[in-house]
Amino acid sequence: MISIYLVGIVILAYLFGSIPSAVWFGGAFYGVDVREYGSGNAGATNTFRVLGKKAGSIVMFVDILKGWTATNLPYLLDSGLVGIPNSVQFVNFQLALGVIAVLGHLFPVFAGFRGGKGVATLFGMVLAIHPGAALLCVTVFLLILIFTHYVSLSSIMAGFTFPFSVAFVFHTSVPSVLLYGIAICALILVTHQKNIERLLKGHESKIYLFGKRNNP
Repeated sequence: MISIYLVGIVILAYLFGSIPSAVWFGGAFYGVDVREYGSGNAGATNTFRVLGKKAGSIVMFVDILKGWTATNLPYLLDSGLVGIPNSVQFVNFQLALGVIAVLGHLFPVFAGFRGGKGVATLFGMVLAIHPGAALLCVTVFLLILIFTHYVSLSSIMAGFTFPFSVAFVFHTSVPSVLLYGIAICALILVTHQKNIERLLKGHESKIYLFGKRNNP
């Protein structure tokens, strides 16, 4: 019975992650499948690029919420099966659920397994696990975005900020959190290979938070 309960939570985390907010929102309000334009990804960054700031902001919020909700399922479902809250066992289970939600975002069952790059969902997971480190990541992201206007570069640098901050700023006592941070860096590099190539060639699209319109 306990194992069935835990399997149910795992499946629920994947389903939360699989919510294709960019695809559904773009289709419902703009008649556009964002995967057919821009970078071809069903994520917040491509939504910003294709549909603009308002749509991109909404999709980003939902994607962050997906990761945060999935990671916090042990709290929301009042599960005492995975250890005391904030214990190593409990945090490890939260990390597992967060990773599953990210996999859901990358390979969403509701959108033909064609998803986004998972950065916003990863951030929701980080926000649930370590709010202080998440705040540092947001600060780095915004600073780099303001000065360079590259969302991809901002995402990459924010991702690298997480393991650095938990190791040297907050001195985490949970080894799996640091290992997860290192895994984040690897995942972001893998999912942003094309962006890195475009950055090196100077072909990456820019997004302006204030005033100037996005590049087509």
